[in-house]
Amino acid sequence: MTLPSLILAIESSCDDTSASVLRNNEVLSNLVAGQKIHEQYGGVVPELASRAHQANILPVVHQAIKEANISINQLDAIAFTKGPGLLGSLLVGTSFAKGLAWSLNIPLIEVNHMQAHILAHFIKNENDAYPDFPFICLTVSGGHTQLVLVKSAIEFELIGQTIDDAVGEAYDKTAKLLGLPYPGGPLIDKYAQKGNPNAFGWPTPDVGKFEFSFSGIKTSVLYFLQKQVKLNPNFIQENLEDICASLQHHLVKILLTKLALAEKKYQTKNLAIAGGVSANSHLRTSLTILGEKLGAKTFIPKFEYCTDNAAMIGIAGRELFKSGSFSNLSSKPTARLAV
Repeated sequence: MTLPSLILAIESSCDDTSASVLRNNEVLSNLVAGQKIHEQYGGVVPELASRAHQANILPVVHQAIKEANISINQLDAIAFTKGPGLLGSLLVGTSFAKGLAWSLNIPLIEVNHMQAHILAHFIKNENDAYPDFPFICLTVSGGHTQLVLVKSAIEFELIGQTIDDAVGEAYDKTAKLLGLPYPGGPLIDKYAQKGNPNAFGWPTPDVGKFEFSFSGIKTSVLYFLQKQVKLNPNFIQENLEDICASLQHHLVKILLTKLALAEKKYQTKNLAIAGGVSANSHLRTSLTILGEKLGAKTFIPKFEYCTDNAAMIGIAGRELFKSGSFSNLSSKPTARLAV
């Protein structure tokens, strides 16, 4: 099958409406429209998210095509996020993609959102540096924490995952306890830069070898803060940087300890991170150090491809196009979808 020249990709799994145009593995445009409305609620409100997608999707797609400097009739395929994600949000992107593909009479490609995060490493970069197969990817976000053995661009094996909360949720919920606005993960990273990573201690969950658990850590932080604030009402303000630094250090240590165990078993010599939390500065630095220690190459996505974006959907769609994996108009979004 001939390699496609141009793919339009659409991402709408949560609260970001994104559209991107790729020529092979080169990103020609990658537009993301966020939704500020959720900040006042301290988290994403599904109904509000789906309504915002309806308002955003047409102008975002239009602008992506304009910035790519192409005609819509030049498109060879349309890729979209099938899941996992918020069902209402996914439905908006799925319906739009199906309608546009039908009107243009071009292939429709459904993409697994989590696989797309991983395949973002194959978007063209200035160094032409891409992981060799197989490689292990630690995929970390607000909704997922997974260790995945990536055997090829279309073959993935789940090694382990969280048994309760995702690490991104631990960041955001802790930030809320500290009085920080949503999304709190980037703010914890910011304050942690000036804090002492060994100031406070947190529990390490006793779970399976490749499994994760973060609900207990959130509870531990809650009880710790309640106790300290009773003794000193200004405890959080006076110790914010140290709290953030010690918590972040602990969370990253848990993540990379599991990654190291997975590499010891599979010996891929190629380690990667992906997902929104892969933008975290301490995780990025610590992965590089771990790679040097294990004699493995490490791959860290560009910041713009860490959080939800359509370029990653496009690169995954390209691989599926090459293998002839097309969808049809009966395709339905799925809130839960295994990697």
